[in-house]
Amino acid sequence: MARTASVMIDLGTQAPEFTLLEPATGKKVSLADFKSQAVLVAFICNHCPYVIHIRDAFNQFAKDFADKGMAVIAINSNDVENYPDDSPEKMAESVEKYGFVFPYLYDETQQVAKAYQAACTPDFYLFDSNHALYYRGQFDSARPGNDNPVNGEDMIAAATALLAGKPAPAKQLASLGCNIKWKEGNEPD
Repeated sequence: MARTASVMIDLGTQAPEFTLLEPATGKKVSLADFKSQAVLVAFICNHCPYVIHIRDAFNQFAKDFADKGMAVIAINSNDVENYPDDSPEKMAESVEKYGFVFPYLYDETQQVAKAYQAACTPDFYLFDSNHALYYRGQFDSARPGNDNPVNGEDMIAAATALLAGKPAPAKQLASLGCNIKWKEGNEPD
């Protein structure tokens, strides 16, 4: 299983705007819908073993932090022609099957993944209420095949600090996962 690390872009980077389709509802969702709200943007997909490994804990995190006023948005940017398990239809099935409590959006053109410099699934970007980057990195240290608990400790610590008005965690470790499945000829520079 190949591992790709997230790109650790500069803290303070402004969240790129987007409007994407939510296959489960047929509605369009925009970052602007979450104005003045802290938001976690997560690049995930259906088939990646790294995402599957943390899926339940990530969904619980989204539930817990929605109650605290933070939004979670997940985006699938994979090439669905070559990876049909990540198709919009399969995304809608995942929302239903796993009870996702967050919008799970489809980035058909892959332009949003490029704008965020997303490299892997899962890839996480936690923004403050002004949508300035506060944390980017791993959910926790659990990976398929290691014995570390899936507990979201890194993301929980960052989100808790953000909502409490504390400085961003000094130690931020890159997320690891499967590479984004780019369409042929669409790979980032």
